[in-house]
Amino acid sequence: MSLPVERRKLVALAILLALACALPFFVANYRVFQMTLVLAYSIALLGLNMLTGYNGQISLGHGAFYAIGAYTAAVLMDKLGVPYWATIPVAGAVCFVAGFLFGLPALRLEGLYLALATFALGIAMPQILKHKSLEHWTGGSQGIVIVKPDPPAWSGVSQDQWLYFFTLAWVVVLFILGWNLLRGRIGRAMVAIRDQPIAAQAMGVNTAMVKSLTFGVSALYTGIAGALGAIAIQFVAPDSFTIFLSITLLTGVVIGGLASISGAFYGALFIQFIPNIADEISKAAPWAIYGIVLIAFMYAMPTGVAGFVRMIRARLMRRRAA
Repeated sequence: MSLPVERRKLVALAILLALACALPFFVANYRVFQMTLVLAYSIALLGLNMLTGYNGQISLGHGAFYAIGAYTAAVLMDKLGVPYWATIPVAGAVCFVAGFLFGLPALRLEGLYLALATFALGIAMPQILKHKSLEHWTGGSQGIVIVKPDPPAWSGVSQDQWLYFFTLAWVVVLFILGWNLLRGRIGRAMVAIRDQPIAAQAMGVNTAMVKSLTFGVSALYTGIAGALGAIAIQFVAPDSFTIFLSITLLTGVVIGGLASISGAFYGALFIQFIPNIADEISKAAPWAIYGIVLIAFMYAMPTGVAGFVRMIRARLMRRRAA
């Protein structure tokens, strides 16, 4: 007797979570560090996917919110002595406010005009972080070095393993919250605004508020990801948050799959490991290899990896039914 679809999904998620918990004990510390960054990127990609995939607002500047989250955590830890775990919600709150305020004037912009405005934000952020008036807090061009937090004595794990589990816990919480948000009334309003904005407004949806809140929540997720990434890397500097980061995040969303929660993980794996693989293939022209791989992915999987997985699953189910 086969299990219901929803129960099968829960069983599959439980197995994946168990494998994720076991992973740090079977790989080297450097791989654990890489997977910690994958988890952090997946949070950022889910946030950006809420904005772009579900709400239809294109952002080319989300690296700025990633930087704000990273610097919030770094400043709180380095200058004010705040525990690392307490910096994460603060980074999220700061980025939520920043994203919501940026989203208000952005309501007048649509499509490519909004993309251009966010592109300007992404370009400006490194220069803002280097400004003399903020140099005391941000460290200017030199950045800030963060001390890697020690694991609790009772845990019996290494520093890298502890940060992995700490990040994984945030991933579980934020993905559950995101799943509930997107399945609820607000999520349906976001999709309605993306597909039929005039009809959504006629049905009583406050499009301005939903768009601004979506921008704020998207920035919140990205800021938390930035804080987690900064703690894992132990260093922040303005040149780490150039416009290339924003483009990389958008690339991850498209590769993973627009309007897909699971696509955030696929996209995070892509942006973390494909550049390294390209560098191993060709030291002389790694970005040429990266470009070829990117084109191949888009050609073979035009709906993203998540869409490709759904297609394969649907075909297998049809064959099983036949």
